Amino acid sequence: MNNLRVADMATEERPVEKALSQGIDVLSDSELLAIIIKCGTKEHSAINLAQMILNKHPVYKGLPGLNYMTVNELTEIPGIGKMKAVQIMAITELSKRLSRISFKERLTFNEPRTVADYYMEKVRYLEKERVYILYLSTSGALLKEHLLSEGSLDRSIVSQREIFSQALKLNAASLIILHNHPSGDPSPSEADLFSTKTVIKAGKILGIRVLDHIIIGDKKYISLAERGFINEN
Repeated sequence: MNNLRVADMATEERPVEKALSQGIDVLSDSELLAIIIKCGTKEHSAINLAQMILNKHPVYKGLPGLNYMTVNELTEIPGIGKMKAVQIMAITELSKRLSRISFKERLTFNEPRTVADYYMEKVRYLEKERVYILYLSTSGALLKEHLLSEGSLDRSIVSQREIFSQALKLNAASLIILHNHPSGDPSPSEADLFSTKTVIKAGKILGIRVLDHIIIGDKKYISLAERGFINEN
């Protein structure tokens, strides 16, 4: 690995100077990350450290790996302290939020694809299941996004008291269940189907419609409404 310090590089090849003279878009992933890191160590330049970070994850190499790493994992790399690790994670989070903004303009809660697109970057990299309840008004506007639980779906979604107590407080007319599958496969499990069915039945008693249950995997989703499951129950 080339350990040439950034300061020893030709001026036009230093990441910052290169970005200023040629444009930020010409920089490689490691050069962009080196700008965030700012400085290296005696053993490794900032670019070397950036390359080490991009190859750190055992499965996901390059930029995708940043979405799966924690502060503790980043600080295992010599020269990456907690401050640099948090800076890297902050950039990763900003990129997710920017991606969500691009989908927000066409977000329509009666169109599962737009809901899945909007939440994809928020949940597709999670290592645990998170269950969200989206509460909607009579006009279909979002009243609240509520994180119901993190962990196993079959233990959490059946907490109907919490689901509908929130709905009643908000005077919600309907709701959407949304959760992720860390495996990347959005196919509904038996627990997913059973839990959805029980929530639908409880909602009918209270006059609160369950519009959909959207399961998000890696770059794909399944809508139980699109599959006809919601109307069948």
